[in-house]
Amino acid sequence: MLTSETVLLFRQFVNDDLGCASYLIGDPAAGVAVVVDPAFAIEQYLEAADEAGVRIERVLETHTHADHVSGHGRLALEHGLPVAIHGLAEPGYPFEELADGQELTVGAVRIRVLHTPGHRPEHCAFVVDERIALTGDSLFVGDAARPDLAIDARDGAEDLFRSLERLSALPEEVEVFPGHVAGSLCGGKMSAERSSTIGAERATNAALEFRSLQEFVLVSASVSTPRPPTTERVVELNRGPWVAWPEPPGGLPEAGDAVVLDVRAFSEHAAGHLPGSISVPVSGGSFGTKAGFVLAPGERVVLHASSVDEATAAAQLLWAVGILELAGYILDTDAPETLATVDLAELEHLIGSSDVQLVDVRELAERDAGYLPGSRNIPYRLIRKLGCGALEQSKPVVTVCESGARAAIAASLLQREGFDVRAVADGGIADFAGDTVAFRRCGGGH
Repeated sequence: MLTSETVLLFRQFVNDDLGCASYLIGDPAAGVAVVVDPAFAIEQYLEAADEAGVRIERVLETHTHADHVSGHGRLALEHGLPVAIHGLAEPGYPFEELADGQELTVGAVRIRVLHTPGHRPEHCAFVVDERIALTGDSLFVGDAARPDLAIDARDGAEDLFRSLERLSALPEEVEVFPGHVAGSLCGGKMSAERSSTIGAERATNAALEFRSLQEFVLVSASVSTPRPPTTERVVELNRGPWVAWPEPPGGLPEAGDAVVLDVRAFSEHAAGHLPGSISVPVSGGSFGTKAGFVLAPGERVVLHASSVDEATAAAQLLWAVGILELAGYILDTDAPETLATVDLAELEHLIGSSDVQLVDVRELAERDAGYLPGSRNIPYRLIRKLGCGALEQSKPVVTVCESGARAAIAASLLQREGFDVRAVADGGIADFAGDTVAFRRCGGGH
Protein backbone atom coordinates (compact mmCIF):
# COMPACT_ATOMS: atom_id res chain seq x y z
CA MET A 1 0.00 0.00 0.00
CA LEU A 2 1.41 3.37 -1.04
CA THR A 3 0.05 6.64 0.31
CA SER A 4 0.16 10.36 -0.56
CA GLU A 5 -2.72 12.83 -0.63
CA THR A 6 -4.90 10.01 -1.95
CA VAL A 7 -4.74 6.52 -0.51
CA LEU A 8 -3.74 4.21 -3.31
CA LEU A 9 -4.20 0.47 -3.40
CA PHE A 10 -1.20 -0.88 -5.31
CA ARG A 11 -0.20 -4.55 -5.48
CA GLN A 12 2.43 -6.19 -7.64
CA PHE A 13 2.06 -9.88 -8.51
CA VAL A 14 4.97 -11.83 -10.03
CA ASN A 15 4.75 -15.15 -11.82
CA ASP A 16 8.10 -16.57 -10.77
CA ASP A 17 8.05 -19.26 -13.46
CA LEU A 18 7.85 -16.75 -16.33
CA GLY A 19 9.15 -13.57 -14.71
CA CYS A 20 5.91 -11.73 -15.59
CA ALA A 21 4.54 -8.96 -13.38
CA SER A 22 0.92 -7.81 -13.10
CA TYR A 23 -0.80 -5.22 -10.96
CA LEU A 24 -3.91 -4.43 -8.94
CA ILE A 25 -4.54 -0.67 -8.68
CA GLY A 26 -7.46 0.93 -6.90
CA ASP A 27 -9.06 3.47 -4.63
CA PRO A 28 -10.12 1.81 -1.38
CA ALA A 29 -12.28 4.77 -0.43
CA ALA A 30 -14.30 4.43 -3.63
CA GLY A 31 -14.17 0.62 -3.48
CA VAL A 32 -12.97 0.16 -7.09
CA ALA A 33 -9.87 -1.19 -8.81
CA VAL A 34 -8.37 -2.29 -12.15
CA VAL A 35 -6.04 -5.14 -13.05
CA VAL A 36 -3.12 -4.48 -15.38
CA ASP A 37 -1.66 -7.32 -17.51
CA PRO A 38 -3.36 -10.18 -15.63
CA ALA A 39 -1.90 -13.67 -15.58
CA PHE A 40 -4.09 -16.62 -16.62
CA ALA A 41 -4.46 -17.56 -12.94
CA ILE A 42 -6.82 -14.74 -11.94
CA GLU A 43 -7.72 -16.02 -8.48
CA GLN A 44 -4.89 -14.01 -6.91
CA TYR A 45 -6.45 -10.70 -8.01
CA LEU A 46 -9.92 -11.66 -6.87
CA GLU A 47 -8.64 -12.64 -3.43
CA ALA A 48 -6.57 -9.46 -3.10
CA ALA A 49 -9.51 -7.29 -4.17
CA ASP A 50 -11.78 -9.03 -1.69
CA GLU A 51 -9.24 -8.48 1.10
CA ALA A 52 -8.97 -4.78 0.21
CA GLY A 53 -12.73 -4.32 -0.07
CA VAL A 54 -12.65 -3.20 -3.71
CA ARG A 55 -14.46 -4.32 -6.83
CA ILE A 56 -12.43 -4.89 -9.99
CA GLU A 57 -14.15 -2.91 -12.75
CA ARG A 58 -11.78 -3.14 -15.73
CA VAL A 59 -8.73 -4.86 -17.22
CA LEU A 60 -5.93 -2.77 -18.73
CA GLU A 61 -3.47 -4.41 -21.12
CA THR A 62 -0.17 -2.75 -21.96
CA HIS A 63 -0.05 -4.90 -25.13
CA THR A 64 -0.86 -8.28 -26.62
CA HIS A 65 1.43 -10.58 -24.68
CA ALA A 66 3.59 -13.10 -26.52
CA ASP A 67 5.00 -15.08 -23.60
CA HIS A 68 1.98 -15.88 -21.44
CA VAL A 69 -1.74 -16.36 -21.84
CA SER A 70 -3.55 -13.34 -20.42
CA GLY A 71 -6.26 -13.68 -17.80
CA HIS A 72 -8.33 -10.96 -19.50
CA GLY A 73 -10.49 -13.60 -21.18
CA ARG A 74 -11.31 -15.30 -17.89
CA LEU A 75 -12.08 -11.97 -16.23
CA ALA A 76 -14.40 -11.12 -19.13
CA LEU A 77 -16.07 -14.53 -19.32
CA GLU A 78 -16.35 -15.25 -15.61
CA HIS A 79 -16.87 -11.73 -14.24
CA GLY A 80 -18.10 -9.62 -17.16
CA LEU A 81 -15.19 -7.16 -17.05
CA PRO A 82 -14.35 -4.92 -20.01
CA VAL A 83 -10.83 -5.02 -21.44
CA ALA A 84 -8.98 -1.89 -22.55
CA ILE A 85 -6.07 -1.97 -25.02
CA HIS A 86 -4.63 0.25 -27.77
CA GLY A 87 -6.38 -0.13 -31.11
CA LEU A 88 -3.21 -1.19 -32.95
CA ALA A 89 -3.53 -4.53 -31.15
CA GLU A 90 -6.48 -5.29 -33.45
CA PRO A 91 -8.03 -7.70 -30.95
CA GLY A 92 -10.70 -10.17 -31.96
CA TYR A 93 -12.77 -9.51 -28.85
CA PRO A 94 -14.89 -6.55 -27.67
CA PHE A 95 -12.57 -3.92 -26.19
CA GLU A 96 -12.30 -0.36 -24.98
CA GLU A 97 -9.75 1.47 -27.11
CA LEU A 98 -6.91 3.28 -25.38
CA ALA A 99 -5.26 6.37 -26.88
CA ASP A 100 -2.07 8.27 -26.14
CA GLY A 101 -2.64 10.95 -23.52
CA GLN A 102 -5.97 9.53 -22.41
CA GLU A 103 -6.67 9.75 -18.68
CA LEU A 104 -8.60 6.99 -16.92
CA THR A 105 -10.05 7.32 -13.44
CA VAL A 106 -10.39 4.61 -10.82
CA GLY A 107 -12.23 6.41 -8.07
CA ALA A 108 -9.91 9.30 -7.27
CA VAL A 109 -6.91 7.56 -8.82
CA ARG A 110 -5.82 8.85 -12.23
CA ILE A 111 -4.09 6.68 -14.82
CA ARG A 112 -2.51 8.42 -17.82
CA VAL A 113 -1.91 6.42 -21.01
CA LEU A 114 1.47 6.75 -22.75
CA HIS A 115 1.73 5.07 -26.14
CA THR A 116 5.18 3.44 -26.06
CA PRO A 117 5.59 1.21 -29.15
CA GLY A 118 8.71 -0.81 -29.82
CA HIS A 119 8.17 -4.16 -28.20
CA ARG A 120 4.86 -4.22 -30.05
CA PRO A 121 3.14 -1.45 -32.08
CA GLU A 122 0.21 -1.18 -29.64
CA HIS A 123 2.31 -1.08 -26.48
CA CYS A 124 1.30 1.47 -23.83
CA ALA A 125 2.65 2.43 -20.43
CA PHE A 126 0.41 3.65 -17.60
CA VAL A 127 1.36 6.55 -15.30
CA VAL A 128 -0.54 6.28 -12.03
CA ASP A 129 -1.18 9.56 -10.20
CA GLU A 130 2.03 10.92 -11.79
CA ARG A 131 4.11 8.93 -9.27
CA ILE A 132 4.17 5.38 -10.59
CA ALA A 133 4.92 4.25 -14.15
CA LEU A 134 3.78 0.80 -15.18
CA THR A 135 6.21 0.41 -18.05
CA GLY A 136 5.07 -3.01 -19.29
CA ASP A 137 7.47 -4.49 -21.83
CA SER A 138 9.33 -1.28 -22.65
CA LEU A 139 11.57 -0.13 -19.79
CA PHE A 140 12.72 -2.80 -17.33
CA VAL A 141 14.80 -2.46 -14.20
CA GLY A 142 18.30 -2.47 -15.64
CA ASP A 143 17.32 -3.24 -19.23
CA ALA A 144 14.88 -2.56 -22.06
CA ALA A 145 12.53 -4.78 -24.03
CA ARG A 146 13.40 -6.84 -27.08
CA PRO A 147 12.01 -5.34 -30.31
CA ASP A 148 11.81 -8.45 -32.48
CA LEU A 149 8.64 -10.30 -31.42
CA ALA A 150 6.03 -8.45 -33.48
CA ILE A 151 7.74 -6.60 -36.33
CA ASP A 152 11.16 -6.29 -37.93
CA ALA A 153 13.73 -5.89 -35.16
CA ARG A 154 15.18 -2.67 -36.60
CA ASP A 155 11.76 -1.03 -36.97
CA GLY A 156 10.85 -2.11 -33.45
CA ALA A 157 14.14 -0.78 -32.10
CA GLU A 158 13.56 2.65 -33.67
CA ASP A 159 10.14 2.88 -32.00
CA LEU A 160 11.54 1.60 -28.72
CA PHE A 161 14.28 4.24 -28.67
CA ARG A 162 11.69 7.03 -28.88
CA SER A 163 9.47 5.34 -26.29
CA LEU A 164 12.37 5.08 -23.85
CA GLU A 165 13.03 8.78 -24.39
CA ARG A 166 9.42 9.52 -23.37
CA LEU A 167 9.65 7.36 -20.28
CA SER A 168 13.04 8.65 -19.17
CA ALA A 169 11.69 12.22 -19.44
CA LEU A 170 9.29 11.55 -16.56
CA PRO A 171 10.27 13.12 -13.20
CA GLU A 172 13.14 11.25 -11.55
CA GLU A 173 11.09 10.40 -8.45
CA VAL A 174 8.49 8.47 -10.45
CA GLU A 175 8.62 4.81 -9.48
CA VAL A 176 9.11 2.22 -12.22
CA PHE A 177 7.19 -1.04 -12.07
CA PRO A 178 7.83 -3.16 -15.19
CA GLY A 179 5.91 -5.98 -16.84
CA HIS A 180 8.85 -8.35 -16.49
CA VAL A 181 11.45 -9.05 -13.85
CA ALA A 182 14.64 -11.13 -13.87
CA GLY A 183 14.02 -14.62 -15.23
CA SER A 184 12.12 -13.52 -18.32
CA LEU A 185 13.38 -14.04 -21.87
CA CYS A 186 12.28 -10.50 -22.73
CA GLY A 187 15.40 -8.84 -21.43
CA GLY A 188 18.83 -10.32 -20.77
CA LYS A 189 20.29 -7.81 -18.30
CA MET A 190 17.39 -7.21 -15.95
CA SER A 191 18.15 -6.50 -12.32
CA ALA A 192 16.91 -8.78 -9.58
CA GLU A 193 15.05 -5.77 -8.20
CA ARG A 194 11.33 -5.68 -8.98
CA SER A 195 10.95 -1.90 -9.05
CA SER A 196 13.07 1.20 -9.45
CA THR A 197 12.72 4.92 -10.15
CA ILE A 198 13.16 6.95 -13.31
CA GLY A 199 16.15 8.66 -11.69
CA ALA A 200 17.83 5.37 -10.83
CA GLU A 201 17.28 4.03 -14.34
CA ARG A 202 18.69 7.16 -15.93
CA ALA A 203 21.82 6.68 -13.81
CA THR A 204 22.32 2.92 -14.20
CA ASN A 205 20.33 1.46 -17.11
CA ALA A 206 22.61 0.95 -20.12
CA ALA A 207 19.61 1.03 -22.47
CA LEU A 208 19.07 4.70 -21.56
CA GLU A 209 22.69 5.71 -22.19
CA PHE A 210 22.39 5.79 -25.98
CA ARG A 211 22.21 9.26 -27.48
CA SER A 212 22.25 8.07 -31.08
CA LEU A 213 19.24 6.35 -32.62
CA GLN A 214 21.50 4.48 -35.04
CA GLU A 215 23.70 3.11 -32.28
CA PHE A 216 20.70 2.01 -30.21
CA VAL A 217 19.13 0.26 -33.19
CA LEU A 218 22.39 -1.52 -34.02
CA VAL A 219 22.71 -2.91 -30.49
CA SER A 220 19.05 -3.47 -29.66
CA ALA A 221 18.15 -5.17 -32.93
CA SER A 222 20.96 -7.71 -32.50
CA VAL A 223 18.83 -9.92 -30.27
CA SER A 224 20.53 -13.17 -29.25
CA THR A 225 17.99 -14.42 -26.70
CA PRO A 226 16.08 -17.39 -28.14
CA ARG A 227 12.54 -16.74 -29.29
CA PRO A 228 10.09 -19.03 -27.48
CA PRO A 229 8.41 -21.41 -29.95
CA THR A 230 5.06 -20.75 -28.26
CA THR A 231 5.16 -17.04 -29.21
CA GLU A 232 2.83 -17.14 -32.22
CA ARG A 233 0.36 -19.45 -30.46
CA VAL A 234 0.22 -17.24 -27.35
CA VAL A 235 -0.29 -14.07 -29.41
CA GLU A 236 -3.09 -15.80 -31.32
CA LEU A 237 -4.78 -16.84 -28.07
CA ASN A 238 -4.44 -13.38 -26.54
CA ARG A 239 -5.88 -11.63 -29.59
CA GLY A 240 -9.12 -13.51 -29.09
CA PRO A 241 -11.62 -14.88 -28.79
CA TRP A 242 -11.58 -15.20 -25.02
CA VAL A 243 -9.68 -18.16 -23.54
CA ALA A 244 -11.50 -20.02 -20.78
CA TRP A 245 -9.88 -21.99 -17.94
CA PRO A 246 -9.35 -25.55 -19.25
CA GLU A 247 -10.65 -28.69 -17.59
CA PRO A 248 -7.95 -30.19 -15.35
CA PRO A 249 -6.22 -33.30 -16.74
CA GLY A 250 -7.39 -36.66 -15.44
CA GLY A 251 -5.50 -39.76 -14.40
CA LEU A 252 -4.55 -42.36 -17.03
CA PRO A 253 -3.43 -45.98 -16.67
CA GLU A 254 -0.85 -45.60 -19.45
CA ALA A 255 0.50 -43.04 -21.90
CA GLY A 256 -0.18 -44.90 -25.13
CA ASP A 257 1.44 -43.12 -28.06
CA ALA A 258 1.61 -39.73 -26.31
CA VAL A 259 4.82 -37.88 -25.50
CA VAL A 260 5.44 -38.24 -21.78
CA LEU A 261 6.59 -35.10 -19.98
CA ASP A 262 8.14 -36.19 -16.69
CA VAL A 263 7.56 -33.27 -14.29
CA ARG A 264 9.03 -34.98 -11.23
CA ALA A 265 12.39 -33.99 -9.76
CA PHE A 266 15.25 -35.09 -12.01
CA SER A 267 16.58 -37.40 -9.28
CA GLU A 268 13.30 -39.32 -9.53
CA HIS A 269 13.50 -39.39 -13.32
CA ALA A 270 17.08 -40.66 -13.17
CA ALA A 271 16.12 -43.41 -10.71
CA GLY A 272 13.32 -44.70 -12.93
CA HIS A 273 11.17 -43.30 -15.71
CA LEU A 274 8.90 -44.34 -18.55
CA PRO A 275 10.89 -45.10 -21.72
CA GLY A 276 11.07 -42.13 -24.06
CA SER A 277 9.91 -39.59 -21.49
CA ILE A 278 11.29 -36.05 -21.41
CA SER A 279 12.39 -34.69 -18.05
CA VAL A 280 11.40 -31.10 -17.25
CA PRO A 281 10.89 -30.80 -13.47
CA VAL A 282 8.02 -28.54 -12.46
CA SER A 283 10.04 -27.59 -9.39
CA GLY A 284 12.77 -26.08 -11.56
CA GLY A 285 12.77 -22.50 -12.77
CA SER A 286 11.11 -21.46 -16.02
CA PHE A 287 9.22 -24.74 -16.31
CA GLY A 288 6.68 -23.43 -18.82
CA THR A 289 9.31 -21.89 -21.07
CA LYS A 290 11.54 -24.98 -21.00
CA ALA A 291 8.60 -27.29 -21.72
CA GLY A 292 7.59 -25.05 -24.62
CA PHE A 293 11.06 -25.43 -26.11
CA VAL A 294 11.04 -29.25 -26.04
CA LEU A 295 7.40 -30.06 -26.88
CA ALA A 296 6.27 -29.94 -30.50
CA PRO A 297 3.16 -27.83 -31.26
CA GLY A 298 -0.05 -29.82 -31.12
CA GLU A 299 1.44 -33.12 -30.00
CA ARG A 300 -0.44 -35.29 -27.50
CA VAL A 301 1.16 -34.86 -24.07
CA VAL A 302 0.80 -36.95 -20.92
CA LEU A 303 2.33 -35.78 -17.65
CA HIS A 304 4.26 -38.16 -15.39
CA ALA A 305 3.96 -36.79 -11.86
CA SER A 306 4.51 -37.98 -8.32
CA SER A 307 1.13 -36.68 -7.10
CA VAL A 308 -2.13 -35.20 -8.34
CA ASP A 309 -1.10 -31.82 -6.92
CA GLU A 310 2.17 -31.92 -8.86
CA ALA A 311 0.33 -32.84 -12.07
CA THR A 312 -2.16 -30.00 -11.52
CA ALA A 313 0.59 -27.45 -10.85
CA ALA A 314 2.41 -28.53 -14.00
CA ALA A 315 -0.76 -28.34 -16.08
CA GLN A 316 -1.49 -24.80 -14.94
CA LEU A 317 2.05 -23.64 -15.77
CA LEU A 318 1.72 -25.22 -19.22
CA TRP A 319 -1.64 -23.53 -19.78
CA ALA A 320 0.07 -20.21 -18.97
CA VAL A 321 2.30 -20.59 -22.05
CA GLY A 322 -0.50 -21.73 -24.35
CA ILE A 323 -0.09 -25.50 -24.03
CA LEU A 324 -3.75 -26.12 -23.27
CA GLU A 325 -4.44 -29.62 -24.60
CA LEU A 326 -3.13 -32.23 -22.17
CA ALA A 327 -4.25 -35.84 -22.49
CA GLY A 328 -3.90 -36.54 -18.77
CA TYR A 329 -1.38 -37.66 -16.18
CA ILE A 330 0.23 -40.81 -14.86
CA LEU A 331 1.31 -41.06 -11.25
CA ASP A 332 4.36 -42.94 -10.00
CA THR A 333 4.42 -46.38 -11.48
CA ASP A 334 6.97 -49.05 -12.28
CA ALA A 335 9.34 -47.16 -14.55
CA PRO A 336 12.06 -49.47 -15.90
CA GLU A 337 14.45 -47.00 -17.55
CA THR A 338 17.17 -45.17 -15.61
CA LEU A 339 19.57 -42.35 -16.49
CA ALA A 340 23.08 -42.12 -15.06
CA THR A 341 24.67 -38.91 -13.82
CA VAL A 342 28.22 -37.54 -13.64
CA ASP A 343 29.58 -35.55 -10.71
CA LEU A 344 32.03 -32.66 -11.01
CA ALA A 345 35.07 -34.77 -10.14
CA GLU A 346 34.23 -37.22 -12.93
CA LEU A 347 33.58 -34.33 -15.30
CA GLU A 348 37.04 -32.91 -14.67
CA HIS A 349 38.59 -36.22 -15.73
CA LEU A 350 36.43 -36.33 -18.87
CA ILE A 351 37.45 -32.90 -20.15
CA GLY A 352 39.38 -33.37 -23.40
CA SER A 353 38.79 -37.13 -23.37
CA SER A 354 38.26 -38.88 -26.68
CA ASP A 355 36.25 -41.61 -24.97
CA VAL A 356 33.09 -39.52 -24.63
CA GLN A 357 31.26 -36.78 -26.48
CA LEU A 358 30.98 -33.82 -24.11
CA VAL A 359 27.98 -31.73 -25.17
CA ASP A 360 27.54 -28.17 -23.89
CA VAL A 361 23.78 -27.55 -24.05
CA ARG A 362 23.83 -23.83 -23.22
CA GLU A 363 23.10 -21.05 -25.69
CA LEU A 364 25.87 -19.98 -28.06
CA ALA A 365 26.17 -16.57 -26.38
CA GLU A 366 26.85 -18.29 -23.06
CA ARG A 367 29.43 -20.57 -24.64
CA ASP A 368 31.17 -17.58 -26.19
CA ALA A 369 31.90 -16.33 -22.68
CA GLY A 370 33.83 -19.51 -21.87
CA TYR A 371 33.61 -23.26 -22.44
CA LEU A 372 35.17 -26.58 -21.51
CA PRO A 373 37.87 -27.70 -23.97
CA GLY A 374 36.77 -30.48 -26.26
CA SER A 375 33.06 -29.84 -25.76
CA ARG A 376 30.54 -29.51 -28.58
CA ASN A 377 27.71 -26.96 -28.44
CA ILE A 378 24.11 -28.07 -29.06
CA PRO A 379 21.56 -25.96 -27.12
CA TYR A 380 19.10 -28.25 -25.34
CA ARG A 381 16.12 -26.53 -26.96
CA LEU A 382 17.31 -27.56 -30.44
CA ILE A 383 17.92 -31.27 -29.82
CA ARG A 384 14.43 -32.43 -30.84
CA LYS A 385 14.09 -29.88 -33.61
CA LEU A 386 17.43 -30.35 -35.34
CA GLY A 387 18.16 -33.95 -34.43
CA CYS A 388 21.49 -35.34 -33.30
CA GLY A 389 23.26 -36.02 -36.58
CA ALA A 390 26.36 -34.24 -35.32
CA LEU A 391 26.86 -36.89 -32.61
CA GLU A 392 28.14 -40.43 -32.95
CA GLN A 393 25.49 -42.93 -31.87
CA SER A 394 28.15 -45.47 -30.90
CA LYS A 395 30.06 -43.21 -28.47
CA PRO A 396 28.81 -42.26 -24.96
CA VAL A 397 27.57 -38.72 -24.43
CA VAL A 398 27.84 -36.48 -21.37
CA THR A 399 25.69 -33.35 -21.23
CA VAL A 400 26.71 -30.24 -19.30
CA CYS A 401 25.35 -26.71 -18.84
CA GLU A 402 25.93 -23.87 -16.41
CA SER A 403 24.50 -25.54 -13.31
CA GLY A 404 22.80 -28.80 -14.29
CA ALA A 405 19.14 -28.13 -15.05
CA ARG A 406 19.39 -27.93 -18.85
CA ALA A 407 21.94 -30.75 -18.99
CA ALA A 408 19.38 -33.01 -17.33
CA ILE A 409 16.68 -32.09 -19.85
CA ALA A 410 19.10 -32.61 -22.72
CA ALA A 411 20.14 -36.02 -21.41
CA SER A 412 16.53 -37.19 -21.36
CA LEU A 413 16.08 -35.96 -24.94
CA LEU A 414 19.19 -37.77 -26.13
CA GLN A 415 18.26 -40.96 -24.30
CA ARG A 416 14.92 -41.10 -26.10
CA GLU A 417 16.91 -40.87 -29.36
CA GLY A 418 18.86 -43.99 -28.40
CA PHE A 419 22.10 -42.47 -27.09
CA ASP A 420 24.09 -43.84 -24.17
CA VAL A 421 24.04 -40.62 -22.18
CA ARG A 422 24.85 -39.27 -18.75
CA ALA A 423 24.11 -35.83 -17.33
CA VAL A 424 26.08 -33.44 -15.16
CA ALA A 425 22.91 -32.67 -13.23
CA ASP A 426 24.35 -31.12 -10.08
CA GLY A 427 26.77 -28.37 -11.06
CA GLY A 428 28.39 -27.50 -14.34
CA ILE A 429 30.58 -25.08 -16.22
CA ALA A 430 30.18 -22.34 -13.63
CA ASP A 431 32.10 -24.52 -11.17
CA PHE A 432 35.15 -24.39 -13.44
CA ALA A 433 35.16 -20.62 -13.97
CA GLY A 434 38.29 -20.13 -11.85
CA ASP A 435 40.16 -23.10 -13.27
CA THR A 436 42.43 -21.83 -16.05
CA VAL A 437 43.22 -25.38 -17.17
CA ALA A 438 39.65 -26.64 -17.53
CA PHE A 439 38.08 -23.33 -18.54
CA ARG A 440 39.22 -21.00 -21.28
CA ARG A 441 37.84 -17.89 -22.87
CA CYS A 442 36.72 -18.14 -26.47
CA GLY A 443 39.14 -16.31 -28.69
CA GLY A 444 37.88 -17.37 -32.06
CA GLY A 445 36.10 -20.22 -33.84
CA HIS A 446 35.41 -23.38 -31.92
